[in-house]
Amino acid sequence: MKCALVTGGSRGIGRAICVKLAQMGYHVIVNYVSNEGEAIKTLQLIEEASSTGELLKFDVSDNAAVVAALEGWQEAHKDEFIEVLVNNAGIRKDNLLLWMEEDDWDKVMGIGMKGFYNVTRPLLQKMLVKKCGRIVNMASVSGLSGIAGQCNYSAAKGGMIAATKALAQEVARKKVTVNAVAPGFIRTDMVDGLNEQELTKTIPLNRFGEPEEVAELVGFLVSDKAGYITGQCISINGGLYS
Repeated sequence: MKCALVTGGSRGIGRAICVKLAQMGYHVIVNYVSNEGEAIKTLQLIEEASSTGELLKFDVSDNAAVVAALEGWQEAHKDEFIEVLVNNAGIRKDNLLLWMEEDDWDKVMGIGMKGFYNVTRPLLQKMLVKKCGRIVNMASVSGLSGIAGQCNYSAAKGGMIAATKALAQEVARKKVTVNAVAPGFIRTDMVDGLNEQELTKTIPLNRFGEPEEVAELVGFLVSDKAGYITGQCISINGGLYS
């Protein structure tokens, strides 16, 4: 049984990635932190894709909770290991830095950067021992270009890109690849409140992207065909920034 874990997998891009991995034959572990109803919907879509899955509830920013959840999963699946990890969990708390509250900085960085550390580190050992693993980190155009009002989000995503490049060098000899995907404006809950009509004018392809388009890229990066791609940050943004 091939196993994949998607953090923040209950909605949006995370859900689309879960479905794509299910279509590729993976047993998909859907991480969520609060919205069990949406997570169950994702699980149903996985089953409709003729695959299997399960829910795993934990807050990626809480190291103790992450370790307990992953150790519990491994104990219940002694003969399996998680060979694909998609670090997708993330939140936005936008504001100009001048008025940004410390808590809004800490939450965005905690789920983004600390979450990457908390989830990736416990899963690395088995990937290295098995000499098999794919890690895909969900970055953002914000982490490449910087976006006003998103100092916290830009910092988290920029850090994710740098960590991707560093980790890729550490584990490549063991046939574990590490890549980042940097979406632009994708039609999900994360862009709620943004002026789509005005923002579309800044995008050469003249539209927002769809979660399924991002999922297709992730699917390729975890496939055998992408075995020689590592340490890269691949943009998917309609030409917005490159």
